[in-house]
Amino acid sequence: QVQLVESGGGLVQAGGSLRLSCVASGRIFSINSMGWYRQAPGKQRELVAESTTGGSTNYADSVKSRFTLSRDNANLYLQMNSLKPEDTAVYYCNVRCRVTAWSPVLEYWGQGSQVTVSS
Repeated sequence: QVQLVESGGGLVQAGGSLRLSCVASGRIFSINSMGWYRQAPGKQRELVAESTTGGSTNYADSVKSRFTLSRDNANLYLQMNSLKPEDTAVYYCNVRCRVTAWSPVLEYWGQGSQVTVSS
């Protein structure tokens, strides 16, 4: 019912920048939150940055001052500057939303975008 399409991953040298985009489409009544998570090989998926409908934006300590999250309705962007090799991971777009006024909050994930930062 809800589809998330990501774009913008790739290979970059340390200190470089990348911008990830996520477009949510389908039957969305209201969005509770949209965010980016990442998962490095052998590690658990972790929150990178999240925007809530209440207006707050939360960042992982490891990316504060380097990454900037922005959102335009159901479109989500992550500007990543000063990238480090430890930022290498698959990045996933996440949305928590209701598809009708009466439905519970459901969670959807994008297909994942590989970000590789070389030293």
